[in-house]
Amino acid sequence: MKLVLLGAPGAGKGTQAEKISAKYSLKHISTGDIFRANIKGGTPIGKLAKSYIDAGKLVPDDVTCEIVKSAVQGADDYMLDGFPRNVYQAEKLDGFAQVDICLNLEVDKALLMDRICGRRMCVCGASYHVSRLNGSEVCAKCGKPLYRREDDNPETVEKRLETYESQTAPLIDYYGAQGKLKTIICGDKSPEEVFAAVCEVLDSL
Repeated sequence: MKLVLLGAPGAGKGTQAEKISAKYSLKHISTGDIFRANIKGGTPIGKLAKSYIDAGKLVPDDVTCEIVKSAVQGADDYMLDGFPRNVYQAEKLDGFAQVDICLNLEVDKALLMDRICGRRMCVCGASYHVSRLNGSEVCAKCGKPLYRREDDNPETVEKRLETYESQTAPLIDYYGAQGKLKTIICGDKSPEEVFAAVCEVLDSL
């Protein structure tokens, strides 16, 4: 299975990707993870990516496409998370991979703003929302201090959502026209409820 996971920032793609990858044994290819690893390592690609991400913009298409093309080589079963981000990237992807399904996670914009601006991260990869931390500032898994990503502020989030609507949302029609789109209406459902809906879709394939 070759799966594209689609959804606006804060829709819960990271959480669902982890669950999907584990249950269906899919290689999880996250452009966000790839870029963050390069940013942390101070590589040229990392520095370039950081300049765009900090401004709430997207990394240039051709750079992203080459990284993804390299990542999927030799893999039969995988899930793309954060790619493609626009129709140009989707057309490029069609040139080196055959997507089976595009799973779209749909969430209301107001809820997305609350989710992202209230998000707190840990270096171990865990993610929390301030409403569920009860004042705690450390990770429940490893005990290390939680932090807020630089781009998780209202101004940058608004730009990211606008960018998503103008550039990424058209992929809904793109994959819909190919008969590969499956949309999950997430609303304020729990991650477990969303995953149950995801499994119902994937198990039917």
